[in-house]
Amino acid sequence: MASRDLSLKKWLPPRYLFALALVLDVIPCNYAYILSTCKFDAIYQLGDSIADTGNYIQEDPSSVCARLPYGETFFKKATALSAEIPFLDAYLNKDGLFDHGVNFAFAGATALSVEVLSKRNSSYVPTNKSLSNQLDWMFSYFDRTCRYDKDCFKKNGRALFMVGEIGGNDYNYAFQIGNLSLEEVMAMVPEVVQAIKYAVKRVIGYGATRLVVPGNFPIGCFPVYLTKFQTNDTTAYDDLHCLKYLNNFSIYHNDLLQQAIEELKQEHPNVIIVYGNYYNAFQWLLSKANLLGFDPTSVQKACCGIGGKYNFDPSRWCAKYPEVTACINPDERLSWDGVHLTQRAYELMAAWLIRDIYPKLQCEHAVLYSSAV
Repeated sequence: MASRDLSLKKWLPPRYLFALALVLDVIPCNYAYILSTCKFDAIYQLGDSIADTGNYIQEDPSSVCARLPYGETFFKKATALSAEIPFLDAYLNKDGLFDHGVNFAFAGATALSVEVLSKRNSSYVPTNKSLSNQLDWMFSYFDRTCRYDKDCFKKNGRALFMVGEIGGNDYNYAFQIGNLSLEEVMAMVPEVVQAIKYAVKRVIGYGATRLVVPGNFPIGCFPVYLTKFQTNDTTAYDDLHCLKYLNNFSIYHNDLLQQAIEELKQEHPNVIIVYGNYYNAFQWLLSKANLLGFDPTSVQKACCGIGGKYNFDPSRWCAKYPEVTACINPDERLSWDGVHLTQRAYELMAAWLIRDIYPKLQCEHAVLYSSAV
């Protein structure tokens, strides 16, 4: 991202700039660089497809994610070919450069293990790279790299650890494939949150002193859910045309996760743990979509998809069939493939999140602490 022009004038038509200043309180064009004051030496990432920079494709090069149009807005290359991007290299990339951190995230990953999910009738899980597996990768990595460096774990105090977003797929598989009821999926939430809490504890055990733990998106606003649970009952939708009961489910998960974070803060008073409010970030994006230059007639339609009110058909996935093509201008859409967002939507969400997270990281305090340990 550092090499890109982040000027708002490059993103938006002039007629939107004044209104945008009002709703954003003006996001500075160099918003991404404010984190530099935290003096992070590295970033270590756990999670699912929201954060995976190639682990899934390394394991399955035939994946649809390795084909265009995936990656077409990123240097006009398929995701698998984007080898020199200025992001974290995937752990499974044998040629990866890990000088500034490692990405352990894996597309399709769950917080709970395949074994636990199978007991809950979520029998189809496309990968066994759950959160615990990624933690094992992380432990193996640190054990290997720290073997001859007694201060290695102390150095992790100068790194940023991202624990998630994770847990969303546990619910996706339960709702979408397992066809579990709302009550059955809600019963999973405490266990999912406990898995995330345990992961945070393990990461702290690796020497982490600064962590971000993201929550879940408002799933009732996404084409994949809007399509499956579409109803003629207008009272089921909120003012943003999202399914209220599904968003309330996300809020339930996020509330329990924030409670767990508060408990962890009490247990580890010298560690800074910040909640990543993906829910509010996306709600802001959706509510201001018109002002941000998105197409108001397609704000909840997938860019790469086909059929139905939301341009999404789960049986005809993006890049899997030739008749499923991407929209002409992905920058005008929020949703890329019905499940993931477009690059532009993620960029704007990142702006909101960085502004929200930065003061909570207490970077001056964190640097002083990490230099003292």
